[in-house]
Amino acid sequence: MVRRAIGAVVILSLVAIVVLWRLNHGTEVPAAEAQTPAPGVPVTAGTVAAQDVPVFLNGIGTVQAYNMVAIKSRVDGQIVKVDFKEGQDVKEGEPLLQIDPRPFQAALEQAQANKQKDEAQLVGAQLDLDRYEKLIGSGWQTRQSYDQQKATVGQLQASIKGDEAQINTAKLNLSYGDIRSPIDGRLGAKLVDKGNLVHANDNAPLVTITEVKPIFVSFTLPQETLDDVRENHKGSPLVVYAYSGDGKKQLAEGKLTLIDNSIDQSTGTVHLKARFDNDDERLWPGQFVSLRVVLSTRRNIATVPSQTVQDGPDGHYAYIIKPDNTVERRAVEVASIQDGIAVVTKGLAPGERVVVDGQYRLTNGARVNAAAPSAPAATAG
Repeated sequence: MVRRAIGAVVILSLVAIVVLWRLNHGTEVPAAEAQTPAPGVPVTAGTVAAQDVPVFLNGIGTVQAYNMVAIKSRVDGQIVKVDFKEGQDVKEGEPLLQIDPRPFQAALEQAQANKQKDEAQLVGAQLDLDRYEKLIGSGWQTRQSYDQQKATVGQLQASIKGDEAQINTAKLNLSYGDIRSPIDGRLGAKLVDKGNLVHANDNAPLVTITEVKPIFVSFTLPQETLDDVRENHKGSPLVVYAYSGDGKKQLAEGKLTLIDNSIDQSTGTVHLKARFDNDDERLWPGQFVSLRVVLSTRRNIATVPSQTVQDGPDGHYAYIIKPDNTVERRAVEVASIQDGIAVVTKGLAPGERVVVDGQYRLTNGARVNAAAPSAPAATAG
């Protein structure tokens, strides 16, 4: 028993010696290595920017021609000439079609001949009336014959006025045969060919003309927005931007011209119209477009890429990168998210560094390894 006890003491002593030697020699850590921090969570970093951001309302509308005319014949006749090509731009007064003018020219000449005949008869009747007037005092003519001759002169004068009316009508019909463009615009498809007989009471047009410069867009907004629109529209017409149907491409800039005088009770919307110069003809009648009505502009407001702002149980938040590369989770208030940009009204200041991507691995106070974004963030439109 004594030998066993002595052996155990010896073994324990050897183990203690080995442990102390390793503590003093084998487990020393260089000072520089002991001070190296643990690697941070890789994230994409960005900077809070100060921008002027528009406040706008979104709507969907339909492009309408500023003016649209269906060209029809106002007289009966045969088309003898077509002076346009389909899809052609025309100016007001340019010739489009010619209806056979010969019947109208003949009617004009007949009316002019009738007038000349009545004028000749009037000259003779007036001379007789003058003679009757001289003879009535001496008794060679009766008062009755004088009055009858005076009535004849009046009838011929009225006939001449009727002839003048016939002449004007014939001239008008002759001009109607020469069909010209009543407005500046673009022609549509040709709906009748040379040689066809047309009538004044035909329902189908010969061709249509649409005025596309300028042009209108008709759209609606919810009735709840009416007060904001009217209030901001008082000083000057609101700016309206037209975008492609998917909202990705801006097509034109115009002005709000109409706020309708009533609300559609069936839809709870108010009808509006915006006018666009459309010099480049990017808007086309019948086209569906997305619209933005700019109410005002927020000046020097804090903005970040939209993915910077996260949704939590208590609202929106973002991670701020401190100078020591640790992050702080901070609550923020977001006014709007538009075009990939979050407009922050509270919680962020321009110039602060924020985590743009990689937040899912972060906690408050975590250390990060921040990298710059691979592409510049979108800006507010």
